[in-house]
Amino acid sequence: MTHILAIDQGTTSTRALVFDADMQIVATAQQEFAQHFPQSGWVEHDPADLWNTTLQTCRDAISKAGLAADQIAAIGITNQRETTVVWDKATGEAIHNAIVWQDRRTTDYCRTLRDDGHAEMITAKTGLLADPYFSGTKLKWLLDEVPGARERAQAGELLFGTVDSFLIWKLTGGAAHVTDATNAARTLLYDIHKGRWSSTICNLFDIPMAMLPEVKDCAADFGTTAPDVLGATLPILGVAGDQQAATIGQACFKPGMLKSTYGTGCFALLNTGTTPVASNNRLLTTIAYQLDGVPTYALEGSIFVAGAVVQWLRDAAQMITNAADTQSLAEEADPHQEVIIVPAFTGLGAPYWNADCRGAVYGLTRSSGPAEFARAALESVGFQTRDLLDAMHADWQDSGASPTLRVDGGMSANDWAMQFLSDIIDAPVDRPAVLETTAMGAAWLAGQRAGLYPGMEAFAESWAADRSFAPDMDDDLRDKRYAGWKRAVEATLSV
Repeated sequence: MTHILAIDQGTTSTRALVFDADMQIVATAQQEFAQHFPQSGWVEHDPADLWNTTLQTCRDAISKAGLAADQIAAIGITNQRETTVVWDKATGEAIHNAIVWQDRRTTDYCRTLRDDGHAEMITAKTGLLADPYFSGTKLKWLLDEVPGARERAQAGELLFGTVDSFLIWKLTGGAAHVTDATNAARTLLYDIHKGRWSSTICNLFDIPMAMLPEVKDCAADFGTTAPDVLGATLPILGVAGDQQAATIGQACFKPGMLKSTYGTGCFALLNTGTTPVASNNRLLTTIAYQLDGVPTYALEGSIFVAGAVVQWLRDAAQMITNAADTQSLAEEADPHQEVIIVPAFTGLGAPYWNADCRGAVYGLTRSSGPAEFARAALESVGFQTRDLLDAMHADWQDSGASPTLRVDGGMSANDWAMQFLSDIIDAPVDRPAVLETTAMGAAWLAGQRAGLYPGMEAFAESWAADRSFAPDMDDDLRDKRYAGWKRAVEATLSV
C-alpha cells in the first residue's frame, strides 16, 4: 500500500490522481461534466454527474497506474467549495440539482439580511459576508423552494453537504456524513472561532441542524469506502476545500505566505497563523487548514471569473479555438490599444462584492479584434489579483509578510499572463514545479495521516519552483494601467 488516490472534484471537471510514495503523480484521469444555467445568474450541477465522474475517474486512474485497489493506502479529497447539495438520507438521491458557488439566486435574500441588520453578526461568527456565494443561503433556498423539503428536513429525512460531504456519503455507502473544517467554514453556518455550527445563524435561516455533517480536522478518519465502490475498503484520511488544499500543496505553512490559484475563478489566501484577522477591506476571514484540533486562519480574496473569461472567449465569443491561443494572441495585440474587460459575468467578488453588476468591455476601437480581447482577458486576471493583494496588505501589515506570490491552477501555465501579473502587482511570482498543487494538498493530508508521507516541515522543504517571474514594468506605466482598470470597474459598478 504505497500509493495515495487524490480526488479533485472541480467546477467544470472531476479528476483523480494517483501519487506514489515519493509524492510523484503516476496516473491521472479526468472527465468534464455539464453546466446548467436555468436563469441569468443561476448555475447548477447534476449531483449524479459529480458522483459518476468521481467514480469513473477513480477507477480509471487506479487502472492507468497499473494498481489493484487494495494497493491504495488512503484517499484524499479536495472539492469545489460552497456548492450545495441536499439529498435523501435513505436513498442518497439529491432532491434538486446542486447549486454552484457561482450562483447568485439568493441575492435578494442577502440584501434583506443586510437591511435587517444581521450582516455584522454573520461576519463576526463566520468571517464571511452575507453574500449569495456561500452555502447557507443556497440551502435555505432549497428548503424554501423544493416542495416538502423543509418538512422532510425537520423530520430528519434529508441531509445537507458541500461536495466533499456528498462524495464521502456515496463512497462510504451512506455510512459517513462528515466534512472538514475548511469546507464547513465556507457555508455561512459555521462559527470559525468556536469551531462549531452556529445555532444562531441556523435559526435565522430556519435550517434544521440535524441536516449538517460532523466537522473534522483536514487530516482525520472520514470513513472507509464500501467494498463495491472501488473494489477494496479504502480509508478516506484527508479532506480540504480546493483553495485550502492548494494552500497546503503550495506549502504556505508560515504566517505571511501567500498563494493564488487560477482556475475557473481566482482565489488568493494569505496565511495569518493561529489568529483570525478581521478585514476592513471586504476580504474573508477563513480557515486555511486545521490539524490536531488547531485551526490556522487566512485572509482570502475571491474572484469569480479568472480562467472562465478565457472559456468565454472560446465558447461564447468564439474568438479563440483553444485556451493556449491567448498567449500568442496577447503577444500580437496592438500595444496602443487599451481594451479592458471587466469579467463580471456573475457579479464581482472581493473586494467589491457586487452581485448585481455584469460584465463590460471598455476602450474598443474599429481595429480591436481577437488579439486585443485575448490580452484584455489575461490582464483582467492580473488587475483583479492586484485588487485582492492591495486589500490584503492593508488588512495585515505584519512585517513578516512574504513579498512573493506563489501561483497555481491552469492559467498559471501561461507565461504571458504570469509576467503581466508580476508586472502589475510589482512583486515576484513563483510557479511551482508541481502545478497540481490542489491535488497534492489533498494527497499530502491523506498520505501523512496514513504514515506514508513526511510531516509539515519536510514537505515544505520539498517545494520547488519551476519558474520565477520578476516585475519588469515601468512604475508610471503600471500606475497608468491600473488606474484605467479602476475607472472601468467604477463605471461597471455604476450601471
